[in-house]
Amino acid sequence: MKKLLLILFVFVECYAFGQDCPIIPLPNHIQAVVGNFKVSNAVAILYNVQQLQAQANYLQQQLLKYSGLTLSVQQQATGPAISLNIDAKFNLTKAEAYILEVKPTGIKITAATNQGVFYGISSLMQLIRVGDVKESTPTISCWTITDQPRYAWRGLLLDESRHFWGKQTVKQLLDWMAFYKLNKLHWHLTDEPGWRMQIKAYPLLTLTGGIGNYTDKFAPAQYYTQEDIKEVIAYANERFIDVIPEVDMPGHASAANRAYPAFSGGGSAKNPDFTFNPGNDSTYSYLSNILKETDALFPSQMIHLGGDEVNFGNEKWKTDANVKQLMQEKKLPNLLAVEHYFTMRMADTIFKLNNKVLLWDEAADCDLPADKTIIFWWRHDKPAQLKKALDKGYPVVLCPRLPFYFDFVQDTTQRFGRRWQGAYIPLDKLYSFNTSTLPITAAQQKQVLGVQAALWTENILTEAKLQYMLFPRITALAEVAWGFDEQKDLAKFKDRVKEQFKLYQKDKIYYYDPYDPLRTPEPLTAEQQTNNH
Repeated sequence: MKKLLLILFVFVECYAFGQDCPIIPLPNHIQAVVGNFKVSNAVAILYNVQQLQAQANYLQQQLLKYSGLTLSVQQQATGPAISLNIDAKFNLTKAEAYILEVKPTGIKITAATNQGVFYGISSLMQLIRVGDVKESTPTISCWTITDQPRYAWRGLLLDESRHFWGKQTVKQLLDWMAFYKLNKLHWHLTDEPGWRMQIKAYPLLTLTGGIGNYTDKFAPAQYYTQEDIKEVIAYANERFIDVIPEVDMPGHASAANRAYPAFSGGGSAKNPDFTFNPGNDSTYSYLSNILKETDALFPSQMIHLGGDEVNFGNEKWKTDANVKQLMQEKKLPNLLAVEHYFTMRMADTIFKLNNKVLLWDEAADCDLPADKTIIFWWRHDKPAQLKKALDKGYPVVLCPRLPFYFDFVQDTTQRFGRRWQGAYIPLDKLYSFNTSTLPITAAQQKQVLGVQAALWTENILTEAKLQYMLFPRITALAEVAWGFDEQKDLAKFKDRVKEQFKLYQKDKIYYYDPYDPLRTPEPLTAEQQTNNH
């Protein structure tokens, strides 16, 4: 009851002066204040401790990029200022919490950490950019905002195996993730169509495995060099986004097996060379070397091993002499037990690198240490698998395909995209997601690290389509990840989303308009246009 009264108080204060706070995700506590503040070149950016200089410089760059302003960065000023402050006595509980105060005389952001200050900057930039679009000058209304996230994990998966997007697209994605306070990029770099991460010990992974994509198996090799990856990680770090690589195994291994067939465990007619060979001891050395090189590239101390859909192509394990010998020696009764043996052995490699292992929900059937493992519940039609993961004590990220898979179409008119038994994923459905219908006890709520959406790209062939499937659904993802269910107000959310459209237009983002779908039709390739008639 106290929580409900607090939320009601938020909304009373927010609309007390006839204003709607435009920030996405909606902050926890908002108080409208009489007056406004104009951000001009006469305003200085101040910071109270040296460790905030990077955030001060970031704010300076953002204001120049989006508003054409050239504010100076200083440690002291006598005139109007945007003041960034770390306060050791700051009393909100979470490291990402912040207070943003916009007064007619100046702006102040206070937090206990650099990350908290950064999220205060993200909220400020939303106020400025929406105000700039509306009024042609960065004049913003005055507010007092106290804010912190519900979930620590606010993630987005980008699939670059099916179709490769490149550094600039990833950096643009990171910009928007930071804008909406998302903090985990799950980088899906290996799968059947292509291997996209340079491994110097095994150059054919990219030179051969990088050839092709989901729609053209002969497309020239596309991949990220290790220098590219370092550049992307540095860009993400500046925005407090962890980049987590996925090296898919033992299934979804076709691209790797094209490069190094000696480690293939075979596949099926539909999915050739789909698996690594769990009975070949050299497979483990090979994959361990890949993971060690991956660990050296990514500072997140987390590696996702996939572990899903292995039965799509493990039928040749039944007749493989090495696998049969492994089953006999280790007393493994069936292929599922072989799969679990493989997963646990590769997980040990990651544990020895002082990393956590991340896995899709099939791995909840394994017996892995709960303090070193995170399970990603993706099969919305298998809530029992979520319950099993929680009952075993695993931390869990919620990413059920319905409503978190952004390759699903957004309305019934869209032709090219996924559906699940006819179901599609509109903005409203994602925004309305909550955990009340899931098998999560009150005691297990603390095991839920957060939520994550996935942008799988089998049916996404162009950058326009990538944007179209992401925007504006990314706004609903941000709301679910940051805010609390009691705060949700669909009508007010729609109003805030409409304000974002102006930013998308200014940034030349091709977005889907759920309120007027014909205004932004589904982008089609020339071949799709031909097939659509």
